[in-house]
Amino acid sequence: MMSTTTAAEPETSNTTSSEAVESTPIAAKRSPSDFLKAVLGRPVNVRLNSGTDYKGVLACLDGYMNIAMEQTEEYVDGQLTAKYGDCFIRGNNVLYISAQKKRGS
Repeated sequence: MMSTTTAAEPETSNTTSSEAVESTPIAAKRSPSDFLKAVLGRPVNVRLNSGTDYKGVLACLDGYMNIAMEQTEEYVDGQLTAKYGDCFIRGNNVLYISAQKKRGS
């Protein structure tokens, strides 16, 4: 009988945790895919594994994180080193992609 009572207690706590999940804000449920769809066509910062940053407009990307950017600027150690019209980055070099609030900031 004690084991039956113990088994019932976790069910009650699971119900409580599922209720907590339902009450979380919708913004917390966004996936990385949702973020990438939202920033498509907008200014982004792409950091490579080497530490180099590329700032520009995200033109397109694929499932391998291969990236095409327009109006791209290359920054090494925080210093602008080059400007490109179009830029293609192989996905295995990408550390992260972040959204920029404004172009040029």
